[in-house]
Amino acid sequence: MRRAKMGCRLLSILLSFTLLCPAVCGCASGADPRPAAVLSTLAPQPPAPTAAPTPEPTPVPTEEPFAEYDITLMALGDDLLHMGIVNTGRQQDGTYDYSFLFENITDYIQAADIRIINQETIFAGNELGFSGFPHFNSPTQVGDAIAAAGFNVVLHATNHAADQGLKGILNCTSFWEQYPDILVTGISDEPSEEIPILTVEGIRFAVLNYTYGPNMGTLDRSLMGHLNMLCSYSEGSGAIDFTALNPQVVEDIRRAKTEADIVIVCPHWGTEYVLTPSDIQKRFAEEMASAGADLIIGTHPHVPQPVEWITSEDGHRTLCYYSLGNYVSTQKQAASMLEEMAWVTFHVTEDQVYISEEKSGVLPLVCHYKSGPLRLVGVYPLEDYTEEQALRHGIWNWGAVPLHLADLQAESRDIFGDVILSRSDILSR
Repeated sequence: MRRAKMGCRLLSILLSFTLLCPAVCGCASGADPRPAAVLSTLAPQPPAPTAAPTPEPTPVPTEEPFAEYDITLMALGDDLLHMGIVNTGRQQDGTYDYSFLFENITDYIQAADIRIINQETIFAGNELGFSGFPHFNSPTQVGDAIAAAGFNVVLHATNHAADQGLKGILNCTSFWEQYPDILVTGISDEPSEEIPILTVEGIRFAVLNYTYGPNMGTLDRSLMGHLNMLCSYSEGSGAIDFTALNPQVVEDIRRAKTEADIVIVCPHWGTEYVLTPSDIQKRFAEEMASAGADLIIGTHPHVPQPVEWITSEDGHRTLCYYSLGNYVSTQKQAASMLEEMAWVTFHVTEDQVYISEEKSGVLPLVCHYKSGPLRLVGVYPLEDYTEEQALRHGIWNWGAVPLHLADLQAESRDIFGDVILSRSDILSR
């Protein structure tokens, strides 16, 4: 009995211990009895975070410096096609070819960006027949030669533009439509307020061309709006005031100043065969300069005249060529054989465009023809011309006028002074 009681008590103790064991040592759950602090040092640890790589600095874009550059312009005087020159171009088969007109100056034409010629005589249509002074009509094949040589500006506002009336002007503008890359200015097929602009390497050049008149004291109403007038005239009577600048010229210059970077004005003006500009030329030039003209290139006197800078009251400077003289002719004045090729360099910076004074000036030229029969031989840079050529010039017989190289050289120095350029000055650039 006592053993039975003791057994029951022992069984009770064992049961109590079994019930308490999970709470005391965790044996029933299979847990590790070691302290948590110890276990934490033995458990697998996650990898320590590594420092992010330092990013490469983003390069700051640098703006390329503006590459400054030059734009060059060459201009020739009156392409005055007397019948001796017209006949020079007649071929044996009866066709006409005038490529010879420019063959001695090809290098200069190709070196320039803007290439201007003053077409003194009108291309009124070959069907009207060819004629010389006083009422010219020249072969359209001359225009073909101008285009083939590479000219991109043709000036037509001259005192001979209306020699064949309005029909001649309209036929001429129609002819030029086949050459859309050439800017033809000074005449138009219909009245227009558009400013003629030539764009070269991103720079806009306005080229304005006017004539003092059409070889008459009044402007025929049929010509109004078709021939650009330099001098003021009455819209009612057509009477021309040769002493007053046409207000339209000033208005055009001011408007061109808002539409173009450079404004070039080409007036047909002055007194024939006079080597110095008239008071009216000087006054007109000052008015055009004050209106904003950057460059003035004059034609008509058939002889060369000086080049000078004009400074307006506001400080604006304008380069003025008063007269380039002729390009080709068979005239009888020795001074008419000496000519100017205007050469102008525009320098382009990031902020402005301006005329480079040291790179602009005159290349003197000589027109050479022969007589018996009267034919053009060619146009030569004065530096290439020789005394032997001068002694063979047709002017000796045709005009009974002597011509010597030394006289041409002296006259060139007197008229052009220190603005004379040489071949190397131009072509080496």
